[in-house]
Amino acid sequence: MVVVNSRLSTLPRTQKTLKKEVTFSGIGIHTGQCVSMKFCPAKEGEGIFFKRIDLPNHPIIPASIEYVCDTARSTTIGIGDVRVHTIEHVLAALSSYGIDNLCIELSNLEPPVADGSSLEFVRMIEEAGIQEQTGTVAVVKIDQPVYWSEKGIHLVALPFDGYRISYTLNYPDTPALKSQFQSFDITPSVFKEQISPCRTFSLYKEVSIMMDHGLIKGGSLDNAVVIKDDVIFSKGGLRFSDEMVRHKILDMVGDLSLIGFNIHAHFIAICSGHAANFAFSKKIFQYITEKC
Repeated sequence: MVVVNSRLSTLPRTQKTLKKEVTFSGIGIHTGQCVSMKFCPAKEGEGIFFKRIDLPNHPIIPASIEYVCDTARSTTIGIGDVRVHTIEHVLAALSSYGIDNLCIELSNLEPPVADGSSLEFVRMIEEAGIQEQTGTVAVVKIDQPVYWSEKGIHLVALPFDGYRISYTLNYPDTPALKSQFQSFDITPSVFKEQISPCRTFSLYKEVSIMMDHGLIKGGSLDNAVVIKDDVIFSKGGLRFSDEMVRHKILDMVGDLSLIGFNIHAHFIAICSGHAANFAFSKKIFQYITEKC
C-alpha cells in the first residue's frame, strides 16, 4: 500500500461501495458467449476486483495496472492463465461514481457488452445504490506536468483542481470522422448524461481483421457503430454527433482507473487508445510512487 504524502494529496474522501448486489446478463463482444455479471459490495480497503466464478476455486484478479496483460483491442487483466477481457466500460462507470470497493463476479471471461456503452453499468450502480463506508481514501493531486508520447499519440496530465479529460480524435482519411474534440469534467452526472451512452466504434476495414483474429464474435449494430468512408452505420442513429470521441473519453476513464488512485488532474489526449492509455497510466503511477 502506497501512502501518499501531503504535498501530493488533497483532503481525503470517504470510501464507497454499493448497498446491495445487482446482476446483468448478456453476451461478450469478443467471445460472443453468454455471461452473467454480478456487482457485490466489498469491504473497506478491498478495492475493485473480478472473480471468475466459472473456474475452479473462483480465482480473483484485482483491477490494477499490475495485472494488465493485453491492450490490443480492449483492456485485459490476468494472473497466470486466468483472464478477464474488455473491462474498460465497466470500470469507467465505477470510477466515475467513485466506487472504491467492489467484487465483480463473472460467469465467463469478459463482461457483457450490453449496447457497447457504459449505460447499463450506470443503471446497475444506481439500482444498487451507493454506500459510504467509514474509512477514507486519499485524493492525489498532480503537481507538475506528466507526459507520454509515441509517434502521433500524445498524453499529458496537468495540475488541475478536479478531474477533467480533453480528447482529440483524428481520422483524416475517413470523411465521416476526420477530427473530433471534446472535454469534460468527470463527475457522476456528466458521465451518466454525456459519456456513458456512447458506444464502441470501428472502421469497416478493421472489422474483417478482428474477425480473422477470432474477435468480435458478439459484435453487431446492436452494440457498436461502424464507419466506412463518409457513411456511419448505427442502429437508431448516433446518440451524439461526436459520439466517437466521447467513447474514447469513456475508454480513457476506465483505463486510467487501473492506476489505483483517485487523481485530480487535467488529462489531455491526442489519438490515444488502450495501449497508450496503459503506458501513460504506468508513468502516472511511477510519478506518484516516486513522490511518496
